[in-house]
Amino acid sequence: MRTILKKMLLAALPVVFLAGCVEYGKVDQGRTVAVDKDKKTVTFIRDKANDWQKPDYTYLPALTYSFPTVPAEMGEIPKAGLRMKMDADKSQIVLYDPKKQNFETIAIQIVDKQEGIDGKHPLVYDVAADKAKVFPALDKDKKTVTIYSGRQKLLVTFIVPEEYAALPATAWDSGDEVRVYYKEDGKALRLMNVTKTNIFKK
Repeated sequence: MRTILKKMLLAALPVVFLAGCVEYGKVDQGRTVAVDKDKKTVTFIRDKANDWQKPDYTYLPALTYSFPTVPAEMGEIPKAGLRMKMDADKSQIVLYDPKKQNFETIAIQIVDKQEGIDGKHPLVYDVAADKAKVFPALDKDKKTVTIYSGRQKLLVTFIVPEEYAALPATAWDSGDEVRVYYKEDGKALRLMNVTKTNIFKK
């Protein structure tokens, strides 16, 4: 009996040893501010809060990761945007400035604010075409930008400050939320586009 137990323990030792040597990776998550399809990299601002309802995109510097080398580990290529936060109560928008590599808080003049707007509301969804309307929407004649936040269920139109009038619509947009799994800094082994991933889809 003792001989059998000894053999079982000896057989189990390599498994225990290997398990102890497994190097577990790390996970990072944030909002995309840049995507380079040629270099196959994504840059994002880390969500310090890790809370979908109350994210905190204030971490600097921005983090850049290369795409996974295994195609199956790469989700949908994320959309980039520079809007980090919209505070309609304070009439402020926070953008990430890639040149300064820092955040900029912009005071805005709100001309219209609609609250409680879900994704299927006629103001943001084209029922006839059965698709979401495109936001941000720029009106160059009125010098306004209209932004829709699905998370906040908020539709806001504001006058663009003169010094920011030349910014494209994408600058006022929020980038997709991404999550990366990695072992070596800057090299994603797995990349998920959280915004575009339906975890309930079979």
